[in-house]
Amino acid sequence: MLTGKQKRIFYKTDEEIELLREACLLVCKVLTHCAERLQPGITGMQLDKEAEELIRDHGAEPAFKGYRGFPATLCISPNEVVVHGIPNDQPFEEGDVVSIDCGTFIKGFHGDAAYTFAIGDVKEEVMQLLRVTKTSLYKGIAAAVHGNRVGDISYAIQNYVEREHPYSVVRELVGHGLGRSLHEEPEVPNYGRRGNGILLKEGLVIAIEPMINLGKRDIGQSDDNWTIFTRDYMPSAHYEHSVAVRKEKADILSDHRPIEAAIEKNPALRTVELIVEDLADTVFAGN
Repeated sequence: MLTGKQKRIFYKTDEEIELLREACLLVCKVLTHCAERLQPGITGMQLDKEAEELIRDHGAEPAFKGYRGFPATLCISPNEVVVHGIPNDQPFEEGDVVSIDCGTFIKGFHGDAAYTFAIGDVKEEVMQLLRVTKTSLYKGIAAAVHGNRVGDISYAIQNYVEREHPYSVVRELVGHGLGRSLHEEPEVPNYGRRGNGILLKEGLVIAIEPMINLGKRDIGQSDDNWTIFTRDYMPSAHYEHSVAVRKEKADILSDHRPIEAAIEKNPALRTVELIVEDLADTVFAGN
């Protein structure tokens, strides 16, 4: 990767995009397994062990484990933890919200996606945070088309979250390019101005991942040098898709639908609905 302002952006061929789709769909298979298993009493450490076995059983490698020293396969971030939570042996409880982020590496390419789960009797104000965050993801995806700029994605997310709702967009953490490396250029902030940033061109693959707080946007980092939490200890939500930029509409490479089908079958979890009326003017391909 080049230093300074001129950092290289890698555009993918259709064949490479299909390999990225394969990696992303494996991530969603892992998240679906988590949706089947999540309930009060289970621990992040248990889920992490099962996730690693599932990934390796498919001939792939966990992309997060060992990445810059990260010790686990999954980032598991409950309640006030925004992202990068390290799985531990603390059992999940009724009323928890848990963000699970997963990465895979297979056939030379990476997959990346995340989902926030609601366990049992979650407060309505927190459920609404999850709905808005999930909906904001698709607002951003709708702007990920050839001819737009990164700032159009950023603006779509921030405008929806902060103008129309009393929530806060985390500034210090962003989405990113995805390919042979887990994190490629460009960065994809969840806040910004329309018309700013690099021009989006067909073949660019990016991970779009709004991280939205119920309270203020300020964050801190734990002594483990990974776990990011809200300074006011209010809950946070995180949803992520990896998408390919196309001329007419973004092509979503990951797939949340099997995750949500598993949630519907798991009595310990609550469904997080999209706010459909807020997506009436958006166009995207996929799920």
